[in-house]
Amino acid sequence: MKSLAVISQKGGSGKSTTAQGLAVEAMRTGLKVALIDLDQQASTGKWSDRREESDRLAVVCSPAARLPKVLNQAKTEGVDFVVIDTPPHAGQIAIEAAKLADRILIPIEPHISSLETLTTVSDILNLAGKPPAEVLINDAPVQGRRHEDAREWLIEQGFKVAPVVLFHRAAHSDAGDLGKTAGELDPLGKAAVEMKQLYIYIYRLL
Repeated sequence: MKSLAVISQKGGSGKSTTAQGLAVEAMRTGLKVALIDLDQQASTGKWSDRREESDRLAVVCSPAARLPKVLNQAKTEGVDFVVIDTPPHAGQIAIEAAKLADRILIPIEPHISSLETLTTVSDILNLAGKPPAEVLINDAPVQGRRHEDAREWLIEQGFKVAPVVLFHRAAHSDAGDLGKTAGELDPLGKAAVEMKQLYIYIYRLL
């Protein structure tokens, strides 16, 4: 079983949308997938409530203290891929998720107020034992080179940056309203293609 924790210290970074998108992409390849929501707001759980039933995607809302047990149960039930969606501004929960996951993904918007939160994320990763981690440039403006400037800055600061950028696409919010992902709403759209590329990249690392 492979596992990925999606963490961010800033709300609105697209963390839940990214976790949902990656989980669904894995499901669409035929894997049995569990998507674990550790956020008390249960954004991913509520998104799941709007979905049609699927026997290949299980969404579990759980307190962080039960995460080891939930992961063990997923492994027992033959789950192939687990995505852990963590709450923002919750360092200890992120630390526990980072300790237990095979890899960490850190969505970040390409502007200074988001980039500045990476100091806290670095502290979390250090406390978790420095697990392998990638920064994902997310919700980037379609016009301009802000994402390129952010990538250059991140690399200069010593962060590993995923080669795929998720741009600002209305398909993500439109799909979320229906309990879907952009890949399900419009499989040939740009948002769907970007998420699929991200999944392929991440899963190969795992």
